[in-house]
Amino acid sequence: MPASVSTAALRVRGLRKAYKDVVAVNGIELEVHPGECFGLLGPNGAGKTTTIEICEGLTTPDEGDVEVLGLRWNSDPQTLRQRLGIQLQETQLTDKLTVEETVRLFRSFYKQGPTPERLIALVQLEEKRNARVVSLSGGQKQRLALACALVGDPDLLFLDEPTTGLDPQARRQLWDLIAEFKSAGRTIVLTTHYMEEAERLCDRVAIMDYGKVIALGSPLALIASLGVNHLVEFSSGQAEPAADLDALQAIDGIRQATAENGYARIEASELHRVLPALLEELRRQGVPLTELRTHSATLEDVFVSLTGRHLRDD
Repeated sequence: MPASVSTAALRVRGLRKAYKDVVAVNGIELEVHPGECFGLLGPNGAGKTTTIEICEGLTTPDEGDVEVLGLRWNSDPQTLRQRLGIQLQETQLTDKLTVEETVRLFRSFYKQGPTPERLIALVQLEEKRNARVVSLSGGQKQRLALACALVGDPDLLFLDEPTTGLDPQARRQLWDLIAEFKSAGRTIVLTTHYMEEAERLCDRVAIMDYGKVIALGSPLALIASLGVNHLVEFSSGQAEPAADLDALQAIDGIRQATAENGYARIEASELHRVLPALLEELRRQGVPLTELRTHSATLEDVFVSLTGRHLRDD
């Protein structure tokens, strides 16, 4: 049964969790609407998994309040367990069970839900029905883990880094499955450090860094907040770009020019006008180019603009 449209699917207020040597979550405020796919986006160590584990009832916060489907873990744990689906970052399934035996086992924990046959078909594992878990590929194991998360026909589905370690084909297969579940009106909360994944699947994202939410909104709105449409990066083959960045920034259509790790990074609004002028200015300065690349602005660029670091940086 879908969550009521009058109630937030997930509401988090003042969430904080500290460990001996680090504050993993530091004052998180979030609200997830029924029927949306909401993403927690950030690098490893940003606090995404700790946040989602608190929301799943697996970790107790030091401070703050978490309301899931209008309920709380300290008063309604059994009801919540029946209404949630959870795929952990690493799901350890029993190697010697078959796919069908695994799904039937998980289905037995819930009062209602789809038949094992339907779930196996949904995740496209019919040909592996009688195969043991140990024989499955990484992508097949992730699809099986997703089937196990859906056995109770959940109102809210938590997915923690669901495609980490998968090859591109397996990742896209899982994206299609997640999009199909969302189209059926499910609410999904997922963590990821893949920008393309967040842009494709999520209605809204919260970008996290060092335990805090540093940006919140739809992927398109966050990208638009940069005020640029394109990014240009180039290298002269030296430790630091030899170009005069102030001169580059004076070019009409360039909002900002910065240098990092031997690359110059140009934020541009109209690539067709900026690129010829940029190349002419580099020629005038006598800067040799060993590498030049352009791309449309992404959530990665939003993160870089906010923090000065890339999502893949430690």
